[in-house]
Amino acid sequence: MSQTSGSMITFRRPDGQELQGYLATPEKTDGAPAVVVIQEWWGLNDQIRGVADRLARCGYFALVPDLYRGKSTVEEEEAHHLMTGLDFGDAASQDIPGAVQYLKTRAERVAVTGFCMGGALTLLSLQFADADAGVTWYGFPPLDYLDPSKIKVPVMGHWGTQDAFFTIDQVDALEKKLTDAKVDIEFHRYLAHHAFANETAVGPGRIAGTQFDPVWSQFAWDRTLTFFGRTLWQKAA
Repeated sequence: MSQTSGSMITFRRPDGQELQGYLATPEKTDGAPAVVVIQEWWGLNDQIRGVADRLARCGYFALVPDLYRGKSTVEEEEAHHLMTGLDFGDAASQDIPGAVQYLKTRAERVAVTGFCMGGALTLLSLQFADADAGVTWYGFPPLDYLDPSKIKVPVMGHWGTQDAFFTIDQVDALEKKLTDAKVDIEFHRYLAHHAFANETAVGPGRIAGTQFDPVWSQFAWDRTLTFFGRTLWQKAA
């Protein structure tokens, strides 16, 4: 398997403020597209770095913006505290667009993807960022905060029908709102629980209701990489 190298970098938001992020670089950089990866509520931890590394092994630049500014946790209570302290509007309109802008200096096309909290932020950020595609994994904001008329790029979503945090009825409502606004969406539902693509969501001590599922995770990843292949690699005629 090809090697990747990851490191912390500093980039600017549209308003000029700086923040850091973890950048994974593919072995072959010439012509490589890029993906902004948005963390779960745990912060910029080893698991989300691993997602960026995985994308780099598949040929993408992958940048995880440090939304918590250096903080991360393994404790559910602390994660909830960090998430509720995060200004979602600021992250969606400044941090993530800044990450997209940084990657646009290296890649022609950039997608945004995120998990749980990051899935919600993915959808919010597509209203502001100069991205070319988005993939949300089991997470979305309250529908009142989402203006789908501002989303002009293809969107894929992965959802668990057994998800206790985002019910499938909510997913149906989101799908209808996006479809009614003529957003190019592709939603997939799996017989799985929340966080089914997080390989650390196993064993005692994890949040009740989360459960890694290697089969559905691989299925969703295959679909995601096919989607990125179609939306990011395709050259203009």
